[in-house]
Amino acid sequence: MKLYKNSRLGKLTLLASAGMLTLSACTAGFEEINNPKHAASAEQLAVDSYNIGSFITQMQNISFPEQENEYQMNYDLIGNYLGRYLTYTVSGWNGKNFAVFNAPDGWVRYPFRSVTPKVVSAFNDIKRLAAVGGANYKEDINYNWALILRAHAMLSLTDKYGPFPMGLDASKPNAYNAQGDIYKALIADLDAAQEFLGRNNPGNLSINDDKIYGGDFTKWRKFANSLKLRMAIRMRFVEPELAKKFAQEAINAGVIESNEDNALRAYVPRGLYKTSVEWGDSRMCADIDSYMNGYDDPRLEKYFRSAELETKRPLIGLLAGSNTKNKDQAVRLYSAAEAASDSKGVWMTAAEMWFCRAEGALAGWEGMGGSVKELYEKAVTTSFGQWGVSGAAAAYLKSEQTPDNYEDADGGHGSDMPAASSISPMWDEGSSDEVKLERLIVQKWIALFPLGQEAWSEIRRTGYPKVFDIKTSKNGYTLLVPNRIPFDSEEKVNNPEGYAGAVKLLGGADDYATPMWWQKK
Repeated sequence: MKLYKNSRLGKLTLLASAGMLTLSACTAGFEEINNPKHAASAEQLAVDSYNIGSFITQMQNISFPEQENEYQMNYDLIGNYLGRYLTYTVSGWNGKNFAVFNAPDGWVRYPFRSVTPKVVSAFNDIKRLAAVGGANYKEDINYNWALILRAHAMLSLTDKYGPFPMGLDASKPNAYNAQGDIYKALIADLDAAQEFLGRNNPGNLSINDDKIYGGDFTKWRKFANSLKLRMAIRMRFVEPELAKKFAQEAINAGVIESNEDNALRAYVPRGLYKTSVEWGDSRMCADIDSYMNGYDDPRLEKYFRSAELETKRPLIGLLAGSNTKNKDQAVRLYSAAEAASDSKGVWMTAAEMWFCRAEGALAGWEGMGGSVKELYEKAVTTSFGQWGVSGAAAAYLKSEQTPDNYEDADGGHGSDMPAASSISPMWDEGSSDEVKLERLIVQKWIALFPLGQEAWSEIRRTGYPKVFDIKTSKNGYTLLVPNRIPFDSEEKVNNPEGYAGAVKLLGGADDYATPMWWQKK
C-alpha cells in the first residue's frame, strides 16, 4: 500500500478510487456477517489492488445512500413517506405500503438485509487493514472515520426497527441489543472519533474518496459532534439527564453552525431525482402542502415543482395513504420534488443543529448558546439561507399565518382535510412550553426536508407536526404514523433465539405500533 506519512497521524492510507463492493445479504444474523465467507483475504486485496479506500467508499455509499435503489428502499419508501414529505403514486402499492401499516415483507426486511452486511463487513475490513503490521488501529484516521460512518448508518437502522443486532457482546453475535444500549455505544464511538480528530487535527487532506467533505476532517469532527447532538435530543424524554450531558458535550466540542459545513452528498443521478422526478413514484404529501402553503413559505418552491396539471394551486400534495387510481394521472396532478440529477443529497445541516439547541434551551439545559427564541429564530434564518431565500427576519418570523385546510386537486386521488394545526411561525414567549415545542418542531420538520428519516423520528418523538389521518384502511391500527417497522420475518426461522430476545427487548409485539425506546413524551 502507498501511505501518507505524518508525525501526528502515524499512517494514512492513500484512498483508492474504487467503487462500492457488492456483498451478498445476510440471512442468518450477524454471525455470518462478522465472519463473512466471501470476504477477501489480505493477500487477495493486494493482488486485486484494493485497499482501505474501497471499504471507506462502501461505508459512505450505504451511510449516505443516493444510488436510486438503496435510496428508495432505505429512505424514500420509509422515512420520506412516514415523515409526510412525499407519498406514492403507484397504484400497485395501494394497501401495501408503510403508510398504511402493511408493507410487503421484501420492503420490511430490505434495510436489515442491505445495510447491515455492507456496513459491518466494510468496517471489519477497515479495522483489519488499519492494524496491518501490528499497528494500533485506534490511532488510524481511517478507523476513526469508519466509526463515524458506522454510527450514522446504524442509527438509521435502530430508529427503524428498535432493538438491533449490533454485536455489542462478542460472545453472542446473533443477539439483538437494546436500543438504549445501541445509542450509548454509538455515542461512545463518536466520542472516540472526535477526540482523535481533535487531538490530531488533520485538517484538509485532499482525499478523493471523501464523498461528503473532500477530506476536510475538521468538518468530519463537527459532523460527529452534530450526530451526537441529534441523538441527545432524541433521548430527551427517556433519559433527560444523560441527554443533557451528551448535548452539552457535543456543543462544547463543536457542532455544525454554518451552512458551509452542511453534510451534502454529490451523486449522479441523485436518489430523490430518480424516485420522484424521473420515475414519478412519489409526489408531495398533503401535510407539507398544508403547512408550507399556509405559511406562504418561500422554501416550498425550492422543495417541489409546480404540478403539470395545475388545478387548485401550483404546488400541491396528495393525502398520504390514498388509493391512487392511475399513476400517469397522479404524476401530472401533484408536485414532484425539486431535484436535479446532479443536485446534492442533504444529510445533516446547521439549521437542524440550531433547532436542537433551541429545544435544549426549552428543556432548561445550560450552554445551548442563547435563549429559546434566539436559537429558534437562528435556526429558521439558517434554513432560509441554506435554500437561498430571503424574508425570514423581515416577514416569516413575524407571521401569524396558520396551516391551510387541505384541498385535493380537481379529479384527484385523495380527499379534502381540515388543517391539523393552528400553529404559526411567529414566536410567542407567553405561550406554554407545549405550544413552544409544537412551534419549534413544526419549523424543524420543515427545515429538515428532504431528510424524511429524521422527520418521521420527530413526529414519533414529539407528536409534532400534527398530521392528517389516513382515509383508507390502516389495517386495524389507530396511529397516524407507524412507530417502527417490524423485524425481518425470516429471523424467526434463521435466528430464532435472537428473534425471541429482540421481541423481549422491544417490550411489545413485533408490529408497527410498539414504540421506540425514546418515545416517552
